[in-house]
Amino acid sequence: MGRARTVLITPPIDFCGRVHTFLAPAASPWSMARVTVGGRVHFGFQNLSLAHDRLYGGVGVALDQPQLVLEAEQSDSVICDGADVARYVERAVDVLDVPGADVTIDQRLPRHVGLGSGTRLALASLRAIAAAYDRPVDIREAAPSLARGGRSGVGVATFETGGFVVDAGHPTALFTHDPPDEGEWTVPPAIARHDVPEEWRFVLVTPDVDAGRHGRPEDESIRSVVERADPGIADDVALVVTRQLLPAIATGDYEAFGTAVERLGRLNGAWYADEQGGVYRPPAGSVIEALHAIPEITGAGQSSWGPTVYGVTHVSRAEQARTGAADALDDLGLDGTVRVVSATNTGARVE
Repeated sequence: MGRARTVLITPPIDFCGRVHTFLAPAASPWSMARVTVGGRVHFGFQNLSLAHDRLYGGVGVALDQPQLVLEAEQSDSVICDGADVARYVERAVDVLDVPGADVTIDQRLPRHVGLGSGTRLALASLRAIAAAYDRPVDIREAAPSLARGGRSGVGVATFETGGFVVDAGHPTALFTHDPPDEGEWTVPPAIARHDVPEEWRFVLVTPDVDAGRHGRPEDESIRSVVERADPGIADDVALVVTRQLLPAIATGDYEAFGTAVERLGRLNGAWYADEQGGVYRPPAGSVIEALHAIPEITGAGQSSWGPTVYGVTHVSRAEQARTGAADALDDLGLDGTVRVVSATNTGARVE
């Protein structure tokens, strides 16, 4: 355990597909930490036009389910479940200036379906490794070093505190030409944060179709949208957020909330229509229209780039909403997953 190991340029992969990047020997004794965090729904942005002072400004909510459960243990190397995880673990090890970490994922969020899997994985890796080494870490401050928070601040804010969040967006001047280099930004602060009533439920419908855009294709699509976004849509969004959405969450009116997030999503879709093939990416539009026909669901929309679609309901109507959503998928001839989940008003749990 205390022996020095050879530095390898190309990380080997064992028979379980686990990537090993050897670094320096770690100190003893060994310690382990576990982080549990749910996904999130991203309802949309407040502004995508360069004509306004601030760009982006995410709106979203933390979910209790589905969850990411991740364990990290001190190690003299980086050991983890696959190259996608290694990307974040290696960055976390570098940020924390520790020798390495053995990271195991016990439960995964579905990847690239609109539930925030990338940010959750990056931040949970950082938090678990820091806890394993008993190192303090400021998640918000470190997030840009993990390439998180460069557009929406919802992922970071909901990881920290849970709840319903509206963030302040970024100064538009940073994005007037090329976007800032990775890490050359700060995560936008939350300008509004509310607990979500315990009785509210979110219906999540994830059709079995291609993953939502992520990585370079997502960056290119966003840049294209921002370059030609209609500034007038942002004015309409501002009215929805201030006159409908924030009053609805503050007063606990789930029906008004559902109506408001649906309107917010449709306005965002007008910005994205050329990039995703319509106000919603197919087949999300068909699923959303089907959810409209279910009396127990009020308000429906697409989370991030999809394909996950959400609807808002109440605990007293949750089972009928679940059954209606499953029937809607069948009627559309689509396979997929239907969940009815609660919001969570707490951040990631560390054990």
